[in-house]
Amino acid sequence: MPIQLRPIKLNDWPEILAIQAQCYTELEPESLAVLQNKVQLGANTCFAITHKNLLIGYCLAHPWKKGLSIALNKQLCGLDETDCLYLHDIALLPSAQGLGIGERVLKALIDAAHQLALDSICLVAVQGAQHYWRRHGFSPQQTQTLLAHKQTRSNTLKDAQLMSYPKDACPMSLSLDTVKEYRL
Repeated sequence: MPIQLRPIKLNDWPEILAIQAQCYTELEPESLAVLQNKVQLGANTCFAITHKNLLIGYCLAHPWKKGLSIALNKQLCGLDETDCLYLHDIALLPSAQGLGIGERVLKALIDAAHQLALDSICLVAVQGAQHYWRRHGFSPQQTQTLLAHKQTRSNTLKDAQLMSYPKDACPMSLSLDTVKEYRL
């Protein structure tokens, strides 16, 4: 049975929380309410990843505004104007990593972003993942907010969103202007 991407069900959440804890060892796990909030914002771009009816991962993504930072472990309100699909998480069990599943999920997200008339996919890479995302066409986005965060770790309101991330966090984006169809 092939890998399946399906809507997240209520009974998936305990396993999703366990997968999050296994995957994000350098971050404090986000709360159930925060993760469920992502699904409320992007019901058509969040899904469970299954193989042989077993949950092996999840994806949380939602429409957002490019350049607008999102703090970890905070619930969000939807925006009236969006131009990017914000990829909050693609998390896979360690045994499911390296099998091309992330590429399949990325293709589904690119297709969804095109359908939503969004012009990019944005994310904040953590735990060294920026190397993976660069291989898939993402570019680092150096902003004044990020530079201030890395240089001073100040507590200004503008920097507060990024202060929830580790020092090596790397905001990135993929322009969809040139990506008509993602090929696996």
